[in-house]
Amino acid sequence: VGTMSESSKSEPLRFFDRDAVAAALPWDELIAAIEQVLADPNAHAPQRTVHEVPVPDAADASMLLKPGWVIGDVIAVKVVTFFPDNGAKDLPTINAGVLLFDATTGVMLGACDGNELTTRRTAAASAVAAKRLARDDARRLLVVGTGALAPHTAEAHAAVRSYEGIDIWGRDPEKARIVANALIAEGLPARPVEDLDAAVPEADVITAVTGARHPLVKGALVRPGTHIDLVGAFTAEMRESDDQLIEKASLFVDTQPGAVMAGDLAKPLASGLITEADINAELHELVRGEHPGRVDPDEITVFKSSGIALEDVAAARLVFAN
Repeated sequence: VGTMSESSKSEPLRFFDRDAVAAALPWDELIAAIEQVLADPNAHAPQRTVHEVPVPDAADASMLLKPGWVIGDVIAVKVVTFFPDNGAKDLPTINAGVLLFDATTGVMLGACDGNELTTRRTAAASAVAAKRLARDDARRLLVVGTGALAPHTAEAHAAVRSYEGIDIWGRDPEKARIVANALIAEGLPARPVEDLDAAVPEADVITAVTGARHPLVKGALVRPGTHIDLVGAFTAEMRESDDQLIEKASLFVDTQPGAVMAGDLAKPLASGLITEADINAELHELVRGEHPGRVDPDEITVFKSSGIALEDVAAARLVFAN
């Protein structure tokens, strides 16, 4: 990607809206950009901070600050707001923006839409993990969920493996059909499916992108050699997988502090089914080759994603570079 400091001396501030962000983040380049930053010893991201924001005549809101930087290159800060009552106003409950600065002068370079950037970098991070954890001969992908992440995650996974079939399941069959048709329009071999339990044992890779509070992917149905990508559940009360899957799988995470707070790992940890020592590696360790990833063709691998600021840094830098 290169550095941004040379162009920051004279260019005016720039802003990239949702469409511009999407256009600037093709999957192959975004996946490579995330790998590059995760492998860079000069890349750093401190813990996020969360602030409560009172809202008149409504539930309190939250504001999250997620900074990260590459020494001598860029500083990025993603600001995320959560307004729980927005649904009643037909507005999104989560909104985000990203600010980018020159890391050699502190000069602000501009800003971009954070919602589209977050969705795309999340999908791309799953693909980064799948490159190391999914079997090379994986041919069928199952997407569990029909929200904004569903088509992006399918496209990102398809950028690192050649799938002969992509199944889409959702609680609402009509939404599954809409997602499948959108992927077909992009040239991908997608179809909606109505029976999740029947689709799970047919899949080589499963990506779950839901807000489920009860397990959807059952370990008893997952066949040997499958890779499972758990993305959607991000609180301790949410869960997309059951105990049996977590107990028998090789576990990988984007970052351990964030992943163990999500229900897919938090609940098995709390019950004593697993310990944190059962987590094999974080994503940066896979990218740097510090862990080999999949070591057996029959191994069941699980990647639990919770989101890390360095993915935002990589995506924002690519937006401005492109």
